[in-house]
Amino acid sequence: MFQNMAVWLRIVLSFAVALVVSHFMTPPVKTFAERVGALDVPRDGRRVHDHPVPRMGGLAMFVGFVVAMILFVSFTTQVLGMLLGALIIAVMGAVDDIVNLRPWIKLSIQIIAALVAIRCGIIFNAVSNPNFMSDIGTIPVGSLAIPLTVLWIVGCTNAVNLIDGLDGLACGVSAISSLTMMVVSLFVADPNTTFILAALCGACVGFIPYNLNPAKIFMGDVGSQFLGFVLACVSVMGLFKLHTVITFLVPVLAMAIPLADTVFAFFRRIVHGQSPFHADKGHFHHRLLAMGLSQKQAVAVLYGVSAVMGLVAVLLTGRDPLQRIICVVAAFVISLGVWLYVFWKNPNHKNGQCAHPECPADAPECASCSGADEKPDVPQHKSE
Repeated sequence: MFQNMAVWLRIVLSFAVALVVSHFMTPPVKTFAERVGALDVPRDGRRVHDHPVPRMGGLAMFVGFVVAMILFVSFTTQVLGMLLGALIIAVMGAVDDIVNLRPWIKLSIQIIAALVAIRCGIIFNAVSNPNFMSDIGTIPVGSLAIPLTVLWIVGCTNAVNLIDGLDGLACGVSAISSLTMMVVSLFVADPNTTFILAALCGACVGFIPYNLNPAKIFMGDVGSQFLGFVLACVSVMGLFKLHTVITFLVPVLAMAIPLADTVFAFFRRIVHGQSPFHADKGHFHHRLLAMGLSQKQAVAVLYGVSAVMGLVAVLLTGRDPLQRIICVVAAFVISLGVWLYVFWKNPNHKNGQCAHPECPADAPECASCSGADEKPDVPQHKSE
């Protein structure tokens, strides 16, 4: 009992310390970003903000995360490898926020950071057998272990970066993903993994008040790539290594939104004859904005989907019937809440009729409602 209380205390403290440090570090980081010229300046129709916004806020999250790690996490070889790789990613992201590095340079540094983590033992040597009827639980990957782990880490790193297109989106989805894996790790992983995820979640929650629409500061590449890298590494350390079908699915479900968006973007661009690094307007948040949703509504929808997928992951690992009932009820409540917020309480338009009070009743959509007289509401961040 006392051991469980000690674990929960460290979880709460890891979360709280990361939250407080991240939150109070954000204003000085904002000032620093302004001084070094790390600004997102609106120069084209892809951005909706009308003034320069600092974009190095991820440094505050990184500092909060590291402080909590130092205080509450046991430093194994894997943890040190993850931190060293995260430091490489953070430095690269900070430089990119100032001078805009070329895609191939960023990809090369991401691969180096992934190899550092792998060298320190963050690697999966087998994958779960999707055939539930088979007596073979895992399939060894042999010489493919390193390439597959590099692909997973680099893919997740870029996945979070690609969804960083609306205020608060990437930070909130990362917080939900880390919370999901933290809960699951309580059932199937060692406590050290839980403490790391608690710190990461706290760092996101501490930063997000400054990042919600209208954002005072963007997390930038230093934030989005740092979050994706740590989530990828921790999933291998705490979940993939167990080699069961359920635990293999947990990280995929927890990061379903960024991973699915990245896969669709990759194949969409290839099919259209474009480079996979070519920015376009086909991401999930673009689609929602094209449907007439506001930034806040689009973010709410993606938060809701991410939370429901996270609850599915918890549902798969939970063994207590009460836990499963709570997950189902929570998923229903979240879905209903998002629907009420987006499609009932505060719709942009109703059945094709104008929603502006100054327009006549039953009038069709005016130019303002349809967005014909406005610039497209698309990602504000330079990466996408």
